[in-house]
Amino acid sequence: QVQLVESGGGSVQAGGSLRLSCAASRPSYCTAWFRQVPGKKREWVATIYTTAGTTYSSDSVKGRFTISQDVAKNTIYLRMNSLKPEDTAVYYCAADQVRNSALILDQYSYLYWGNGTQVTVSS
Repeated sequence: QVQLVESGGGSVQAGGSLRLSCAASRPSYCTAWFRQVPGKKREWVATIYTTAGTTYSSDSVKGRFTISQDVAKNTIYLRMNSLKPEDTAVYYCAADQVRNSALILDQYSYLYWGNGTQVTVSS
């Protein structure tokens, strides 16, 4: 079992920045950020592999969002810069042993989820 708690969401104007945190109860092999807008499918944002530090991010956020980790604190971060109104969503942290990197985009590859944190970007 892994408990995940997200924090750091809030309201910001377009062009602004936020840093989300995901505190885990114990280390995970792989941790990801997803986001979801009501009525739409949950969208993969980024993934980090704990041991190697390897990161992946979606094309929609590449160059603006950065996933990182503090291994000592079992905490994953999502630094979000140049925010756009279309980034508005509930952001979720997810973790599991996703050994095939081709599956990191699939929400069903992750067993453990946090409750989410709301990010609202106004124009």
